[in-house]
Amino acid sequence: MRLILIQSIFLNSYKFTKQKEVDPAGFEPAILGSEGFKVSIECVGKPHGLRIENRENERILEDFKNFLTVDRQLGEGTVERHLREIRSLFRNSDFDPLSATRTDIRNYLMKFREYSPNSYANVLKALRIFYRDYLGKPEVIEGFRFPNRPFKPKRVPSKDELQRLYIFLREPLAKAIFLIYATTGLRRKEVLNLRIGDIDFEKRMIIPRGEASRTKGTWITFYNAEAEEALKEYLGSFQDLNKESRLFPVTEIYFRKRCKAFEREIGIKITPQILREWFACEMGRLGVPDRYVDAFCGRVPRSVLARHYTDFSPEKLKEIYDKANLRVLSQTSY
Repeated sequence: MRLILIQSIFLNSYKFTKQKEVDPAGFEPAILGSEGFKVSIECVGKPHGLRIENRENERILEDFKNFLTVDRQLGEGTVERHLREIRSLFRNSDFDPLSATRTDIRNYLMKFREYSPNSYANVLKALRIFYRDYLGKPEVIEGFRFPNRPFKPKRVPSKDELQRLYIFLREPLAKAIFLIYATTGLRRKEVLNLRIGDIDFEKRMIIPRGEASRTKGTWITFYNAEAEEALKEYLGSFQDLNKESRLFPVTEIYFRKRCKAFEREIGIKITPQILREWFACEMGRLGVPDRYVDAFCGRVPRSVLARHYTDFSPEKLKEIYDKANLRVLSQTSY
């Protein structure tokens, strides 16, 4: 069915002319290849090869997006990454992507050979799922290998460095965002998308509304007493708040700009992703089992033990979190 859709879109995007005979302006044969006609394809508005119109590109990309979301059950971020790469393929390639050969793909990938291994891998991942899984043309993409990615041990900031950033931040809003990132393990978008109604202020519990995927979940997590104080300073009161209002009504640029300013002045790089990594490392150092750290961070359980024999109830997760006694602004007492 998908091949029929693609072929229909592909054919409808070209002008057709009778061989050795010029059709009147605006004439389009009702039946392609009907008796008495030999169809030749004239490229429309493109300087190279057989390319489809931008409007038809978008129709294909929309169907590809639905395929990624429904058929493959991928998360929103992964879907957008694949779409971005395939959209770039349609815009920047010098061949028709729907009729691509292995040679076309090889030449296209040559443009990315100087990119970082991660960037190259992102391009190849998108091409592989587009040709092999979506179009059903594995022969076009098979055999292309992913680059070796050298292992780089992660370096997370020290607690002293986090405290320096906290002092550097001036506004109560920025301080609250910082401590929610550092004490919950939530992803960047999950924090920015939080609504007042997602938070149980009495239990210091957060239930993000984000969509789950094959590799990412939306689990319960918590924040510590330091973050609670920062939220009080920022919100003023936890009473009479609109449950549908965003907790932090700013874009990601707001916090990023302050982290960049801190990096320029102090020389220490800290981002929401680094704070998430710090949370995971610190909870592990405090003795929290990996399966519970994964739960707080919204990662799908990996082991049989975690999937089938671990209590992930809110009560158990709160017990584990509180016992860890996570601190950012002061030393943890044992």
